Amino acid sequence: MESHESSPDQSVVVEIRGLSVYTHHGVSAAERELGQRLEFDITFEVPDCDAVLTDRVEDTVDYGAISMLVAETATERSYKTLERLSRVIAERICERHRATGVRIRAIKPEPPIEVTVREVAVEVAHWPDDGESNDELEVEEA
Repeated sequence: MESHESSPDQSVVVEIRGLSVYTHHGVSAAERELGQRLEFDITFEVPDCDAVLTDRVEDTVDYGAISMLVAETATERSYKTLERLSRVIAERICERHRATGVRIRAIKPEPPIEVTVREVAVEVAHWPDDGESNDELEVEEA
């Protein structure tokens, strides 16, 4: 993840990998009604993380709170696209946890398409303080 004007000695990049949530997102009515499991990989940067100096738990990021925020956002309403869902998650992490940049990878294992693929994934990057659009969208098939 790129560093954006953070102190190199106190900036921390946090990664949460493989967060699994049962959701109701998708283009088809069946996907939204029946639901499916999505997986999330989250990477975000927190500037001026005092825990690198203090070693105090209260000065670091609460990974459980971030995980719950992702799960709650992914289950509170239905989106047709993973892109929109990922952007909403990224915005909330920035707003509530002082993140200067967030990258969300939303993975749909065994998507309902006519050919067999292991998964499809969408990655959204969001840096709200840049003043210009740096959102990157990628769709990956594995």
